[in-house]
Amino acid sequence: MATFTKKMDKRNLSMERKRKLSDFVRYLVLIAVGLVMVYPLLWMIGATFKNNVEIFSGIGLIPKNPTLDGYRNAMKSYGGDINIWKAMLNTYSYVLPKVLFTLISATITAYGFGRFKFIGRGALFAILMSTLFLPQVVLNVPQFILFTKLGWVDSKLYLPLIVPTMFATDTYFVFMLVQFMRNIPKELEEAAKIDGCNVVQTLISVIVPMLMPALVSCALFQFMWSSNDFMGPLLYVKTPAKYPAAIFVKLSMDADNGFEWNRVLATSLISIVPSLVIFFLAQDQFVEGIAAGGVKG
Repeated sequence: MATFTKKMDKRNLSMERKRKLSDFVRYLVLIAVGLVMVYPLLWMIGATFKNNVEIFSGIGLIPKNPTLDGYRNAMKSYGGDINIWKAMLNTYSYVLPKVLFTLISATITAYGFGRFKFIGRGALFAILMSTLFLPQVVLNVPQFILFTKLGWVDSKLYLPLIVPTMFATDTYFVFMLVQFMRNIPKELEEAAKIDGCNVVQTLISVIVPMLMPALVSCALFQFMWSSNDFMGPLLYVKTPAKYPAAIFVKLSMDADNGFEWNRVLATSLISIVPSLVIFFLAQDQFVEGIAAGGVKG
């Protein structure tokens, strides 16, 4: 009996060592991959404190002769009409409405396709999904002609950028919410109906709270995509005072006098800070929404 016990102890000890070794190797690989992925961002932060010569002389992270010229120049206005802070304000004056209207329209559309049976539902959903394969460059010309005739180009309210989101034009978000909705038991809606809730009350009181992880994922995607969008504002915003941060970064590249790369990188870093902060604050729900949205219940 004692011999058997010793053998079992040795076996358990050996398995424990293998498990620890496996965990060590796994975390070592993850740390290595993480460092490779985060290195460009760390280099970018360090490069904002370097001059052009030092930026192109090596790939080190820590500046040898740190300078704040990049940030000082990043604060300068262009033509007296716009600076980085006004550009940031312009950006979020249309990004936040886009996020809000995207969530509302995508949720209503996904609820219709995910919970109601009507004639032509399959065909309409197939047509909706087929728009995922249309590149934006194909839509730019007809959309520009339409918005020009409507008089929305260079609108004070950024109408060409905001209005389409009211009609669930971002098909990917509708698809994500439909997939997530399939994991929500229909018994919850039946119970709400027994309690006297109508369709709208059921959507607001039952479906939306259950969809929250997926909605956070949609909001983050739309926030980051819209914040980084360059082509949309380039087509529909003509007044320099209304330029968003994406175009302001391009303005910081002065080809006549040569690029001051610390200024360009500092401007870019300032413009992406809000996206980074919001992503890290909501990353748990973001990951949960992405993981659950890809599983059919």
